Amino acid sequence: MGKLTRDGADQGGQGDRRGRRAERTPGADEGTNGGAPLGVRGGASNLGPVRRGQEMRPAPLVVRLLPMLMIVIGVVLEALTPASITASPLFAAAPLLAAPFYTFRNTALIGFVSLLAVFGLDLADETLSRPAPITEIATVLTVSGLALFINQVLHRSGQRLASARIIAETAQRAVLPSPAAQIGGLHIAARYEAAQRDAFIGGDLFAVLDTPFGVRLVVGDVRGKGLEAVGMVAVAVGAFREAAEQESSLEGVAERLERAITREKTRRGDLDAFEGFITAVIAEIPAGGTELKLVNRGHPSPLLLFADGSVRALDPSEYGLPLGMGDLGAWPDRADPFRYPPGSTLLLYTDGLTEARNAEGVFYDPGSRLHGRIFPGPEAMLDALVGDVIVHTGGGSTDDMALLAVSRPIEGQPVRRTMRVIP
Repeated sequence: MGKLTRDGADQGGQGDRRGRRAERTPGADEGTNGGAPLGVRGGASNLGPVRRGQEMRPAPLVVRLLPMLMIVIGVVLEALTPASITASPLFAAAPLLAAPFYTFRNTALIGFVSLLAVFGLDLADETLSRPAPITEIATVLTVSGLALFINQVLHRSGQRLASARIIAETAQRAVLPSPAAQIGGLHIAARYEAAQRDAFIGGDLFAVLDTPFGVRLVVGDVRGKGLEAVGMVAVAVGAFREAAEQESSLEGVAERLERAITREKTRRGDLDAFEGFITAVIAEIPAGGTELKLVNRGHPSPLLLFADGSVRALDPSEYGLPLGMGDLGAWPDRADPFRYPPGSTLLLYTDGLTEARNAEGVFYDPGSRLHGRIFPGPEAMLDALVGDVIVHTGGGSTDDMALLAVSRPIEGQPVRRTMRVIP
């Protein structure tokens, strides 16, 4: 520092200052743990995590090193360049770079090291009495204070975002509880897999209910994300639970759901609500029978896994419009019957499963992946299926995924093996 080219009078002492600087340069790393950045011991850093979404994640190595690297570069530039070149912007930038990624304590440490470097260089140059070095010290001090303020603002924003996400997740768990493992003599398993840890809560839904007409269930996908989608899930699940107990036919249940979603859209009144809809499959499994019924409202077709490992897609005779789109047209729902023998498992899912793609852009095909596989129960099947999707996508799925598996058990079921994952 103290590069007093401000008036040419200080240039004459430049060579002497350079000599003193050269003597100090080998020790310029002091306070940096032998060349490692502040707070790093044996390659492990305590410089603090990156704030991303609602979570605190370890910062990449380049981010951890950059603020200290700028300070070291500044020291080297001051030692090796003419007095007309000043490195004070590097010292001022270091705490600003630390603010978004470091904790408050470590941002303050970076600011302190920057200030110490400036002060030490000016002290070694014997220029502390001049206005320019004092201005540089004041600048670094001011910018360090600003960096601490930015750090706190970002921290509080992250806390608010985390609170919003916790509220959304809690609301979702409240309206979308996991079903019991056994309902009406059937074995049940359900999964809700978020696409990413920092993704918004989606609008996938499922519900299972034992009614006087048999076990009735629904799997659906609300258009949209966040709290608005969770609110629509609550409306749909609530309407289903009421209609499933009261309506004697599956078509009547679908019609009740349609009216409930339409009322909710009218109540909201905004454009997003006007364009909202829910794709859904509604199923009924009568007690003691070997048949099930499905009403499909624009949703991916369920799969039926038989006891011998064969798989059948339960395509409807005619797809209905998604729930909430009745204004575009009206025709009667039709409940299609399908064979559902003992030992078979019904799999209902949202499009997050079939739209999961690998690095080459190939969509996941649950039918072909499940064909020939036999599982000890629905829980094991969903475990294997979720693991297989993760391997297929490399963990990079872009949509939430809701899965519901319903098995009709039989006596003397053979020893079963789990599904192999993609090599």
